[in-house]
Amino acid sequence: MDNPDTGRILRGMNTDTDIVIVGGGLNGPALALGLAQIGLTVTIIDALPAPTRKLRDFDGRSYALAHASMRLLRGLGVWGDIADKVQPMLEIKVTDGRAGEGPSPWMMHFDHAEIEEGPMGFMCEDRHLRLALLDAMEATGNITQLNDATVVAQDGGVVTLASGDTVSAKVIVGADGRTSGTAARAGIKRTGWGYDQTAIVCAVGHEKPNNGIAHQFFMPAGPLAILPLTGDRSSIVWSETTARAAEIMAMDDDAFLDALRPAFGSFLGEISLTGKRFSYPLGLTIANRFIASRVALIGDAAHGVHPIAGQGLNSGLRDVAALIDVLDDARQRGEDIGGDAVLARYEQWRRFDTATLAVATDTFNRLF
Repeated sequence: MDNPDTGRILRGMNTDTDIVIVGGGLNGPALALGLAQIGLTVTIIDALPAPTRKLRDFDGRSYALAHASMRLLRGLGVWGDIADKVQPMLEIKVTDGRAGEGPSPWMMHFDHAEIEEGPMGFMCEDRHLRLALLDAMEATGNITQLNDATVVAQDGGVVTLASGDTVSAKVIVGADGRTSGTAARAGIKRTGWGYDQTAIVCAVGHEKPNNGIAHQFFMPAGPLAILPLTGDRSSIVWSETTARAAEIMAMDDDAFLDALRPAFGSFLGEISLTGKRFSYPLGLTIANRFIASRVALIGDAAHGVHPIAGQGLNSGLRDVAALIDVLDDARQRGEDIGGDAVLARYEQWRRFDTATLAVATDTFNRLF
């Protein structure tokens, strides 16, 4: 068999495993590590080739990790690999206003000194977290990675790849995003709507230190989040109308910075672009069910929300923690871990939390 670094190619073969995870972003690998730790065998399938998944260049994408996410990553054994690369968030300032006019005098201010746990959270670049998860999976014996592989069909606990190979499992987990093929193949429909907004994501360098302060600035077209990174840099999540975002993304870097400056302000001095720019349409999309026969959904495959509070990955990692706990409990009881009653416990656990988050982010976005 080929090295996991490049993905195994199992031509015309069937593989048996306890869990199949479709999607190798961040939630999928985190789940794979947790399930492997409780003694289950896991096969994780991703459409990207291994070299692409292992790119170490900074691409501008970053995440705000809550304390619960930090504790999960520490339990998975990966926090130690990224702890010196994250930026603690010491304060959060939320206000509204208009570009070029500055913030309104009314502000919500949260300070880490007011809580016992320390920082409000931690900003982590995608490249650091992704590579830490990949390295940990490669060091774990009961995880098989199938890279550059696409699922074309699933029937019960069996998935069929484009190569013709099949993988049989007790549970198929969809960690494959908002347009989840796993959910679609299981007949799970979705409810949601768009906001006619597009998020522009990038990172900027600035003259003055950010002092670990995160800013959320609500403007008429949508919020601008300025989130602290290490080394006098900040991560930007800039929500604009879809039409205006298309114009901004078409600009060269100098024109892009000229467009950003009136919204960003001058409180951090002169800014410069570091890394690439990304954009993606914003909307709310929730799967009508988080489970089907031998299928469970996690992360954006189950619930995609507005990034207004930076809770997308945190919510996905809460899915991961819940599913690990439910499957571990079922295994110890001698139950079929893919049985309907077992998976229903996972759905019941996560449904209320995700619905509450979806309502909250939708309400805040419309309110401001």
